[in-house]
Amino acid sequence: MIPDVSKSLAWLEKHYTILEGIQRGVERETLRIRPDGSLSPTPFPTEIGSALTHPWITTDFAESMLEFISPVNTNIEYTLTFLRDLHRYANIQIHDELMWPLSMPCFVGNETDIILAQYGNSNEGRLKTLYREGLKNRYGAMMQIISGVHYNFSLPTAFWQAKDGIKNAEEGKEVISDGYLKLIRNYYRFGWVIPYLFGASPSVCQSFIKDPQKLAEFSKQTNGSCFLPYATSLRLSDIGYTNDAQKQLGITFNDLQTYVDGLRKATHTRSERFSQIGVKVNGIYRQINDNVLQIENEFYAPIRPKRVPKKGETPSAALLRGGIEYIEVRSLDINPFSPIGITEEQIRFIDLFLIWCAIAPAPEMTSDELQCAKVNWNRVIMEGRKPNQIISLGCGNYHEPLAKVGHDLFKDLLRVADVLDHKDSQRRYHHVCEHLDVMFDHPELTLSARTLQAISDMGTAKFGTALAKQYKQQLNAEPLQILTENDFISQRNQSLLKQTTKEQQQQLSFDDYIQQVNK
Repeated sequence: MIPDVSKSLAWLEKHYTILEGIQRGVERETLRIRPDGSLSPTPFPTEIGSALTHPWITTDFAESMLEFISPVNTNIEYTLTFLRDLHRYANIQIHDELMWPLSMPCFVGNETDIILAQYGNSNEGRLKTLYREGLKNRYGAMMQIISGVHYNFSLPTAFWQAKDGIKNAEEGKEVISDGYLKLIRNYYRFGWVIPYLFGASPSVCQSFIKDPQKLAEFSKQTNGSCFLPYATSLRLSDIGYTNDAQKQLGITFNDLQTYVDGLRKATHTRSERFSQIGVKVNGIYRQINDNVLQIENEFYAPIRPKRVPKKGETPSAALLRGGIEYIEVRSLDINPFSPIGITEEQIRFIDLFLIWCAIAPAPEMTSDELQCAKVNWNRVIMEGRKPNQIISLGCGNYHEPLAKVGHDLFKDLLRVADVLDHKDSQRRYHHVCEHLDVMFDHPELTLSARTLQAISDMGTAKFGTALAKQYKQQLNAEPLQILTENDFISQRNQSLLKQTTKEQQQQLSFDDYIQQVNK
């Protein structure tokens, strides 16, 4: 089941220095809630700055949905401490409000309670809000306030130089892009291990599920929670953040041009379903356009190839210009047992797994094979902790026990860990492997099992609110470690000034701007 990586591992062990300088960044989403556990109705705090232009703290879909962004760095401790500083500061600026510590939303009485994120009067800001209006009209606002953690990861240039013989990143951009696409294909094949270990959304508030037929599939508790007994990550399931309209796109990850062509086709192909919504009705925009994707970012995937775009550049144009710069892992639930939603152990595991994905054989995958890989994901998402659960091989009938596949994978990961630990007397990567490997034989130790146990005792609403209050006090008591209050004040002032400048300097009408976007 696990490909033979022995030659690549032996090569890596001889070139142990090429992994020094891995770059990482974390983006964490969380809902602001009131002390009673309900969704906050208040706007993004101006004490923080402008959600449009602030580099570290912004909003995602809704005004009440905070997003914390750590800058790119090579040091795990620095990244986590920076992220914690962002939480510490925002925790004070939201006054008596709390940060919801779960991926699935808190109690929401009505979708009209969800206020779309507002970014001011510039065309850029209005477009961001209109995009969210389109998402609401296409898929419903409730789905859009599901929160997660995104992990951005890039391998050092030295890795690609040693592996593929390139001189530098610019000259070797096609080789590096192909390497990252191989990583992505392996992620699709084996990335289900992430929701197995770290999925933390086995239940939802009953208010989240509006379809009576869907509700009937769930076990219910008297405390208002709905759950599936062996589920790991309902956030990644069909009731979570998925997009049925995109299943027929057939976008693959075999070469960069084909991937970009698929994205661009989806953003320029009219959707019969979405055209029924209308684009501009009675003078009011309902969506940017009626294409399968309004913009490329609407494409939902558990992992994405990325490059930082230049001003006015689309994500696909950036990829074609400079090749793949980094990978964005999007399948991490909020870890409810961390005040910042992610732990060092999780980061170290994902490092190990992505490196393994980069060196393991990765045959090309058709769109049909991608759908077959998603069957494994769905099996783990919905009932990953089920006794004797199996994992299928490709699209065939051959399968193996999930626990065996997991243990086989970790035998390889231990060797990667020893490479990464070559300067670390504490052998932290190695200890992560030893700790997590046990969970294949003891699924009760996984995050989803621990979360479900807590929810069974308290109910989703009480558990989430109690944790939110605990983290409020904890973060309030902690001093800033990397950033200072002056740093935050400076960023607030700069971000507000940038937003004002954008609003004052625009020349196109919004209608003309939309036409330009839709070219």
